[in-house]
Amino acid sequence: MPDRLPRLVLLVLALACQAPPPDSAQPPAGPRPNVVVIVVDDWRWDEFGAAGHPFLETPNIDRVAREGALFVNAFHAVSLCSPNRATLLTGQYPSQHGIIDNVARNRASHALPTFPRALQQAGYRTAFLGKWHMGNDPTQRPGFDYWVGLPGQGRSVDPEFFEDGRRHVVPGYATDLLTDRAIGFIERHANDDAPFLLYLAHKAIHPDVVQRDDGSLDLESVLGYVPAPRHAGRYRDVALPRRGNRIETLGQLDGQPAIRHALATLVAGADTGDVSRLAPPRTDERTVRRRAEMLLAVDESLGRIMAVLAARGLLDRTAIILTSDNGFFYDEHGLTSERRMPYEESIRNPLLIRYPPLVAAGARPTGLAVTTDLAPTVLDLAGAPIAPTIQGRSLVPLLRGRDAGWRQSLLVEFYTNENPFLHLADMDYRAVRTDRYKFIHWMRFPDQDELYDLEVDSLELTNLARDPRHARVRAELREELGRLVLQAMGLASARR
Repeated sequence: MPDRLPRLVLLVLALACQAPPPDSAQPPAGPRPNVVVIVVDDWRWDEFGAAGHPFLETPNIDRVAREGALFVNAFHAVSLCSPNRATLLTGQYPSQHGIIDNVARNRASHALPTFPRALQQAGYRTAFLGKWHMGNDPTQRPGFDYWVGLPGQGRSVDPEFFEDGRRHVVPGYATDLLTDRAIGFIERHANDDAPFLLYLAHKAIHPDVVQRDDGSLDLESVLGYVPAPRHAGRYRDVALPRRGNRIETLGQLDGQPAIRHALATLVAGADTGDVSRLAPPRTDERTVRRRAEMLLAVDESLGRIMAVLAARGLLDRTAIILTSDNGFFYDEHGLTSERRMPYEESIRNPLLIRYPPLVAAGARPTGLAVTTDLAPTVLDLAGAPIAPTIQGRSLVPLLRGRDAGWRQSLLVEFYTNENPFLHLADMDYRAVRTDRYKFIHWMRFPDQDELYDLEVDSLELTNLARDPRHARVRAELREELGRLVLQAMGLASARR
């Protein structure tokens, strides 16, 4: 358990309460579905056409949104790669499964109680393809019949694969190569009596970096974002959208002193208190454009997978789930090329599910979903047992259009990452999100809480934590945060 937890226990020890009983969702009748889970790296919740993006061409992602469910209130339990990947696979918070940052945790990642293990035991054929990144050794993890892993972050062009028990370089573009293998797996098992799980974790849309064996990054070897050659330059001349919370000076962050302090330390070397004219870092516009170009191959990959499923008569018998491991900042709140902080650009999750036997076309579930919910949802669809150690809840009731008794709040937690980007060495936080409010508690800055009324302030521009008119809301959310933290730590029952 991290050494920061005693401080957390002191914060919430008096706030424990019993959770309500678990849901009694029933999986759809009929044959067990095949399942395709696609995880896109660093994909923001608004980076596809059906989400309203002004120029991205994502016809296949948009098709899933049109023919299935697009969750409008989906969030990351933790907005960082390794911890959230473990959360997606286990249905647990980092404080429970122990993968709290991007440090290589090779042995621990082999021991994770992942939902593919349960599906394999239930008779599913299982495959993992792509970026594992919870422990960086490329050896096959338990629960998978077929394994193709990228060592560490992987490369976009001519990547190394761990495949068939050996590590070798494969010529080509990583997204395409992973898709080739995904299609091969589907075709090999298309006529089996047993259903299959395909878990495809794309390298895209992450930059190419060199990762050391201990999991740390060689920041002098960042190669940047690498789209497929056929897409490079597609968006070279497009006008880039900007959200209204892109700031010009750090003085605009007076209501967010924790972030202001970190940025002032980055820019000026210290927070002198006078930041009225200090400009924040800026995202290179080439980064935004090339990230968008990288996503085009991901959309094409989805189209290829759906086409082979259709050709084999499996498309409507397969649950297709699209999601991400964290969001990303394009200068909002002064944050650039970041994904860790508790604001909407980082914690909102693109979550789409297509499965016609259960999900109505064009469904837009509004219930609060979180990445702990992926594991129990897949297990529920498959009719497999949901272990009591899983902290998420099956989304099947929401997919059926039933939200009575659904959760009213969710937790987002973050432990300081091992790499001191933006001088975030003291930026551990816990946050509670409801359908209207967000309350943020900085573990090392307990007097700098933040509270936002997202109904009137979706850009999180006005911190209400010290507004006496919101004192009751702040107190209620602080108590709720304590309850959720205890659940995540396994000190109180978690509701499914």
